[in-house]
This record gives sequence, structure tokens and C-alpha cells, in this order.
Amino acid sequence: MKKRLIVLVLLAVIVIPVLLAIKQNGLGGEGKKKAALPKGGDKIGIIYVEGPIVGGRSEDGIFGQAVAAGDDLMEQLREAREDDSIKAVILRINSPGGSAAASQEVGEEIDRLREAGKVIVTSMGDVAASGGYWLAAKTDYIVANPATMTGSIGVIMRFQELKGLYDKLGITDNTIKSGPLKDIGSEARPMTPEEKALLQGMVNDIYEQFVDVVAEGRKLPREKVKALADGRIFTGRQAKEAGLVDELGNFYTAVEKTRELAHLDEEAELVELGKPSPWRKIFGSTETVGLSGPLRLSPAEEVALKKLLSGIKGGE
Repeated sequence: MKKRLIVLVLLAVIVIPVLLAIKQNGLGGEGKKKAALPKGGDKIGIIYVEGPIVGGRSEDGIFGQAVAAGDDLMEQLREAREDDSIKAVILRINSPGGSAAASQEVGEEIDRLREAGKVIVTSMGDVAASGGYWLAAKTDYIVANPATMTGSIGVIMRFQELKGLYDKLGITDNTIKSGPLKDIGSEARPMTPEEKALLQGMVNDIYEQFVDVVAEGRKLPREKVKALADGRIFTGRQAKEAGLVDELGNFYTAVEKTRELAHLDEEAELVELGKPSPWRKIFGSTETVGLSGPLRLSPAEEVALKKLLSGIKGGE
């Protein structure tokens, strides 16, 4: 009887929210359609960059982690560019970074939006670091909260060597490859000096590209950017002092600035592009666990950031 009651309670907890979501939002074929934008009048589009930046499209599933999927973000930026009623865009970033290639792809669509004569303003949330800052640097104006965690301008690759553990466990790795570098980064053997040099060259190349983006976007001397681009994290206030953001404030500060830059009055309507699916509204998460990609916080930075945010929110 007790087990049956527990099962019924669990089913109620899961099923009732899902049924409500179906009723309010629709699922199946309806759920994949773009939300129709309100007709008439000038609009400001809001695009959310939430979670790790990854390539491809987001996969919404029960208990799935929220990610900032590059293909989805590009589609939303193109929609904003092609819709004549959308006069400006606010990029609301709450992301620790992620894939370098995905950040570049999204950044190119930001460039095209600006080339089309549309203003795009960044509003930073809790964190807009590394790849998240890459995107912000591409926009016309950046608003951060004083306590926003941003910066982390740099590139990181991590490889673990488990040969010692494998030896203790009696595990033998047999790798058949076409060339000496085909299994570069293998955890089953030590990395060779040649491999380290090759990977360091890749990291350095992406790093230089990152520096170029920041120098151009923020109109800062390249030497100054390099002095700041050692991977460190800044608070929003520190970032403003360093010239990495333009203004301190919240989301509505960014709204006011967008209206000003785009010469829009108070009648211009705010519309969300790429609204999250009902599944994500119920079960989604924006925890920065399991990040992938070279433009992200380092493991130590992730731990420090989580402790700091926990302390701020929980008063610990």
C-alpha cells in the first residue's frame, strides 16, 4: 500500500505539470512551430543565451540541461534581421561559455544583424564569461550588473592521462591508427612533446582570434586587451573600469539603452524570440555542469564561481 501511494504521488508530480504545459502551450507538431510575433508597430527582439554554448540544435527532453545551441541562436538572429518590424535586439546572456566554433558562428550572425542597420545590446545576467563574453563583445553596447561574472578571455583544453590507473587495473590499450597523431589526447598514454606543441598552437591561434574580437568590438588597443586576456574573471564593476562593458545596470537598463540607440519610443514592444519549450520550462536547468569546448571557465573557476554564487544566494 505504501509503495503504491509513493508511485501515485510521483506520477502526480510528473504528469500534472506536463498536462498543464500541454494545455497552455501545446506539444507535438504545435510545439515546434515558431511563436507568431504580434502584428503592428516597432518591436525589440529578446534573444536568450542561457547555459553552455554548444554547436547544433538544443534537444529538449525531460530533465534535460538547458544549453545555448548555436544553430538555434543563429536562426533567431536571422529572424530578427529579416523581420522589418524588429528594429533592435537585446541579447540576454547567462552563459559561462563553451564551444569556440559555435561562438564564432553566432558572432557572425550578430555582425550581419548590425550590418543590416539594427542595434543589438547585451544584457548580462549572473555570468557572461569566455564564449559568452565573445558574443557580448560583438554587440553595440554591453550592460552588466555590478556583480556579474564576466571576462575569462582565453582558451583552454584539458586532457587526462590514465595510464597509471590502467596499469594498476591491468587494462591494456590497443590502438590501431593511420598516423602518429591520430590518437592525440589519448588518456591511455603520456602526451608527446610534439603533440603538446601542436595543441598549444591550436589554443594560441583561437586565443589570438578571441583577442581580435575583443579589441575590435570594444575599440581597445590590442596590447591592452592582451593584458586583460589572461583568463581572469571580472565582476561587472571591474569590467566597466577595464573598458570591457559600457554600463552597470539590470535588464531594464539595457531596454532603455536599446530604445535610445535605435531611436524607439515607449510604444516599441518587447518580443521574445525562440521561447523555451514547455519541457524546458518544467524540467530545464541552467546549471553549468559538464561544459565542453575551449571557450569556457576552467574547472577551478567553475568551482569558485559556484561557491561564490551559492554564498551570495544562500548567505553562506
